[in-house]
Amino acid sequence: QVQLLESGGGLVQAGGSLRLSCAASGSIFSNNAMGWYRQAPGKQRELVAAITSGGTATYVDSVKGRFTISRDNAKNTVYLQMNSLKPEDTAVYYCNTAGGPVRYDSWGQGTQVTVSS
Repeated sequence: QVQLLESGGGLVQAGGSLRLSCAASGSIFSNNAMGWYRQAPGKQRELVAAITSGGTATYVDSVKGRFTISRDNAKNTVYLQMNSLKPEDTAVYYCNTAGGPVRYDSWGQGTQVTVSS
């Protein structure tokens, strides 16, 4: 059973925009903060944005002012609007819970974001 399904990635030029979506299954979503993570080749997965169940968002410094996380609790979906993309944003992007050990045991397949210079 698919628990997390990410979509919306692609190839864009620097300065471009993408909107990622993550559809989550089960009751875990509505009761937890959700986050967007990314993993670049040769690097560890990092949390770049998180949003509480009530809608309070936090960001890592490298994406502040460029990325916006949002969620639709009725659709069990979390979004990441990415603007002013940079080549260093190139990574596979994943979603899962945030603010502690992840609650979804299985990560989704992720969605590839590639930003060309």
